[in-house]
Amino acid sequence: MARKDELGRQGEEWAAGFLVRGGYEVIERNWRCAEGEIDLIVRCGGEVVFVEVKTRSSLNYGHPFEAITVAKLGRLRRLAGAWCEQSNEWPTRIRIDVIAIVSVSGTEPVIEHLIGVF
Repeated sequence: MARKDELGRQGEEWAAGFLVRGGYEVIERNWRCAEGEIDLIVRCGGEVVFVEVKTRSSLNYGHPFEAITVAKLGRLRRLAGAWCEQSNEWPTRIRIDVIAIVSVSGTEPVIEHLIGVF
């Protein structure tokens, strides 16, 4: 597995732990359909949250939040709808969040959580 892929998987683990410690329940990880993948699907109260996780080992190529484009948000919205259809779960409230993680070697990862980006 490439270092980039390993860092991405580790970032998803950190993000899941961060959310669980914050009172969220993980419903699914790496949910896939023909249109793409959702990193994490979690529940908090009556709300289902679709979470995109971006992890970087430095800020040399910009902050992880900068990788979230309008097109990416649109795709995540479509994927959220596809998940609702496939799971036959129609929550009254959904949202899309983004978690950015910067993990510089030898230091604790810095985790930032943007709530309700779309």
